[in-house]
Amino acid sequence: MEAFRASFGPDRKISPLIFLIKALVVALQQFPQFNSSLSEDGKELIRKRYFNISIAVDGPLGLLVPVLRDADRKTVDELAAELSATSKQAREKGLPMAAMEGGSMTISSLGGIGGTSFTPIINPPEVAILGVTPMRNVAHWTGKEFEPRQMMPLSLSYDHRVINGDDAARFLRFIAQVVDNPANL
Repeated sequence: MEAFRASFGPDRKISPLIFLIKALVVALQQFPQFNSSLSEDGKELIRKRYFNISIAVDGPLGLLVPVLRDADRKTVDELAAELSATSKQAREKGLPMAAMEGGSMTISSLGGIGGTSFTPIINPPEVAILGVTPMRNVAHWTGKEFEPRQMMPLSLSYDHRVINGDDAARFLRFIAQVVDNPANL
């Protein structure tokens, strides 16, 4: 992903988070149980037919979660511009409730803060949340030698009433495979 990002050149600043948003959309299409919510009484599963990705933004007003609507229909550049604008608004002025409703799934990123892992808390009524920590170089054993490799650890929290652990593992593995081939997004 980093090599692909570098190919955009210095004038197009595309955050790794944008590729994760696009990969999450593809994963939600492949695993529709993640793109759902439970009714208020918890008895009915509501399948969503849209792909609105929520992004947790930390700022002086606390944690706000703007929703990037119809992420499946937007380009990488459109998502980057929208994320930049909504994040700035969240940090400087706050957001109206309408800008934080209707998400399919949330991404919580520790990119600006740092850290190596965490357990993100689900943003109701969504049934899962994807956590991402900053990329870092690690030593990867090839079977013959250690090679440097850039890693971006992901964490997934999910509601066991809707999603089982096997599907959660497949979902995370699928996202990793998609992010490994970002040109296909």
